[in-house]
Amino acid sequence: MARNLTLPVPGVDPKTLQDTFNEAREGSRRHEATDIPAPAGTPVVAVEDGVIKKLFFSVRGGNTLYEFDPTQTYCYYYAHLQRYAPGLQEGQTVKRGDLIAYVGSSGDAAPGDPHLHFAISKLGPEKHWWEGTPIDPYPILTGKEPR
Repeated sequence: MARNLTLPVPGVDPKTLQDTFNEAREGSRRHEATDIPAPAGTPVVAVEDGVIKKLFFSVRGGNTLYEFDPTQTYCYYYAHLQRYAPGLQEGQTVKRGDLIAYVGSSGDAAPGDPHLHFAISKLGPEKHWWEGTPIDPYPILTGKEPR
């Protein structure tokens, strides 16, 4: 996947990120994301131009946000958010770098471990925000090969 994405948490050094895509979570389930640690309340920005497809609260992800790229080929998933940016709503067009939310520890994240859980999926023809083929964000955000 050749993507040029903005790091969703400004100020974080990409060299500090860990590749957690294949780590086990709750038994045999894979993580399929990159966690970006940051203090609670740190701004989260759109990784590229797109449309906010879904604002959703889930038990695991807490406050979550789904953004589709302009071609509706890729879905970007932002989870464990403290809150959304003021006025953000489904169907809203966003530009790369626009403020969309704030880092938190909602959902099943440990309260003392605020971070952004960031995932990418390639959408199928149905364009369902809740399903797609997972893509490891780590090499895209860091320019490094996955381990």
